[in-house]
Amino acid sequence: MTTPLSVRRIVSTRLPTKSGLFQLVGFERDLPGKIETALALTMGDLTEGAPLLRIHSQCFTGEILGSLRCDCREQLESAMETIAAEGCGLVIYEHQEGRGIGLMAKLQAYALQDKGLDTVEANHALGFDADCRDFGLPMAILHDLKISRVRLLSNNPEKHQALVQAGIEVTERISCETTPNIHALSYLRTKKEKMGHALRLV
Repeated sequence: MTTPLSVRRIVSTRLPTKSGLFQLVGFERDLPGKIETALALTMGDLTEGAPLLRIHSQCFTGEILGSLRCDCREQLESAMETIAAEGCGLVIYEHQEGRGIGLMAKLQAYALQDKGLDTVEANHALGFDADCRDFGLPMAILHDLKISRVRLLSNNPEKHQALVQAGIEVTERISCETTPNIHALSYLRTKKEKMGHALRLV
């Protein structure tokens, strides 16, 4: 079990959304040379049973610009709707654009994909791992919120592994798969075939 670095709760406020009323909590922690931030959108009593959990990374192109090259926006909306329907759960939203490589490098990776590379090959060509994200901050947030058991809304085995290593029991892993569009299909196939994501793609 790894020991998460301590976090600070900065602010908590109501957030009415199309899915329902969430509580939005801002967290930050100190890292060498910078402060890392993340948000927790929570609903209901998170200390009872195993609440639904989505760990979600920022996607400016998908969530703000409406890009069809990925399914990030649809996954976020699906997770919020699922949590609201149950009345309990949380989304931890991290600022780790492009699976942790940053926005400009992500766009460079897109340009390489335009030339025929897949998402993993493009990251490698730029000198990055396929996934550069660090899930330490979400683990620290879960500990701060006194959450020890979750049902994970994710297709990504690395998120499951991070939770287990942090001493958080995953009682169930629930698919967060949405209907793929033609522009995202090859990207999703690569995630399934090369990164082990649990996707049906039917």
